[in-house]
Amino acid sequence: MPRTTASRRRLYRLLDVAPTPAAMLEALDLEQLTAYHADVHDPSDFLGVPALRVTFGIDKDEAAWCDELVQLTDEDVRERERRTGALLMLAVDSAVYAVGYDQGFRLIPTHLKDRSFGLSVAIRTIDPQHVRDFTANQLGAARTDISIVPGGTSVPALGLRAHSRIVRSLGGYLDSSDLTGSADSSGRPNRAMTVEGGVGLHLKLGTTPDTLIADIRTIAEICDNSEPHPDLAFVEHIKPVTAPALRETLDQQLDMILGQPTVESICSAVPAEQIDDYAHAHAYAITIGDCAPFPTDAFDLGYFLTRARIIKPGRRIEALRRGTVALYSRERASAMDHLSTTSALKWIEAHVSLGSRRFCFLDGAWYEFGATYLRTLRETVAPLFPANPSQHLPAWQYSLEVNKKGKNVRRPIKEATYNKQAAKDRSGWVCLDQKNVNNPLKATNAVEICDLLAPDNTLVLVKKAHDSAPLSHLCYQAHVAVELLQQNPSVRAQFARQVHIQSDGSRTLPEDFTPRRVIFAILLKAGDKLTPDTLFPFSLITLAQTAQELNARGVQVEVVGIEAALTHETNGISEAA
Repeated sequence: MPRTTASRRRLYRLLDVAPTPAAMLEALDLEQLTAYHADVHDPSDFLGVPALRVTFGIDKDEAAWCDELVQLTDEDVRERERRTGALLMLAVDSAVYAVGYDQGFRLIPTHLKDRSFGLSVAIRTIDPQHVRDFTANQLGAARTDISIVPGGTSVPALGLRAHSRIVRSLGGYLDSSDLTGSADSSGRPNRAMTVEGGVGLHLKLGTTPDTLIADIRTIAEICDNSEPHPDLAFVEHIKPVTAPALRETLDQQLDMILGQPTVESICSAVPAEQIDDYAHAHAYAITIGDCAPFPTDAFDLGYFLTRARIIKPGRRIEALRRGTVALYSRERASAMDHLSTTSALKWIEAHVSLGSRRFCFLDGAWYEFGATYLRTLRETVAPLFPANPSQHLPAWQYSLEVNKKGKNVRRPIKEATYNKQAAKDRSGWVCLDQKNVNNPLKATNAVEICDLLAPDNTLVLVKKAHDSAPLSHLCYQAHVAVELLQQNPSVRAQFARQVHIQSDGSRTLPEDFTPRRVIFAILLKAGDKLTPDTLFPFSLITLAQTAQELNARGVQVEVVGIEAALTHETNGISEAA
């Protein structure tokens, strides 16, 4: 059997470890190595770079579940259990990396891991149209969201871009890469190569010294010198509070809260690096201060707060930071069952206010609510205004009228007239303005799905707007229309019937039709050019929220400005909205 050129492994970049085999060994937990009966070897000469290899294999005469099964079945059961793993630490260009094999990654102390490494690589290499999974925290919600789409989908469809959401890990298909695993045995690009990045990086790495080191150098170059993909750059925009004075003030506030007899602003949370282990943990050991480890079958917030309360004021944060929470895969919680250990302080989420500013303590760091709101809002809305729209709308004609003061003014023609002309002048377009369907939620109400249907079945909603109110209605209409078409077969049937009738039989929608794109076609007051900067501020918020909701339903949103058919010479005629 030919040797594999690349295999899927976990790669970590380590901090504060000197690039020597001795320093690498010193960085590890020697007690853990002893408990695992680990074998330590220096393969530096063979690899050509400073390196350390650690392997272990632990045999148990009897699996942990044997006695329980004997009690249940009254039959003798004796099965052996074996746990294996390896860790390869190597220095490449003065930085130290670690590659885990099987359970070997558990030998790496949590505090040594560069927590931003894997995610930084992921947002620079993953195709944003083919994201497979993510893990994220919603600030203030005490919740971890995990989403998996095996076939991959776009960032908008996942609803990832939110001003208060912290992405912890991201997985997807590589956009392009020079890595060993990105080509098959014949050298052709491997389109199905995936990468998952969080604290570490999970991907195919070369299996020879030269290819492994070359892959690590490629990854380091991407991480340190490449810009994130524009559609994934938002991941790095939510950053912890860095100002030392502000962090000290927030720590003091949290220290004071932890000393109160009743605490309502603190809840438990799972650290990012322990999310995978959390699903497999059956026993916990909480160690705070000089007390013996407290065994429990789940993280005990009550015990945590009780221990924190009795610590002297001003010392609580540091004591909890030094405290630990260890996770075990078996209730017996032996060294062989150990999954991971991290700082106890990372197991809480807390909220603190300083005047009108609100902060959240999460995963050992402080974040400010709303700090990136405006930036995220603009970045969410900007892609909705494409330079080359998928559909082009005709200019909005103006008619000559006499106002109440007896002056001649030019006014935009009525919306119904515009829609009829737009459909009439364009092949394959259907005017559905005021061609309503019954509201399944209330029989006496009717719902307008769209104003125009484009040849590619895009729903086009048209509006002339002099303020934010009409645009808010437009967004609401789109949300209702999409939801009803996706959820109600009667609405789909009625809409398909209207399309067939209004097109004089030239257009037929499939019975299970649901929209894939919605276009907001907008004429601003006085024919101003439509951009994120000229759109009314309140409408920006509504549009961003609507786009996120529809994208999550698999519907793309596009905003197209309608030009005003105005002449430069008005001969004393005023323009009116």
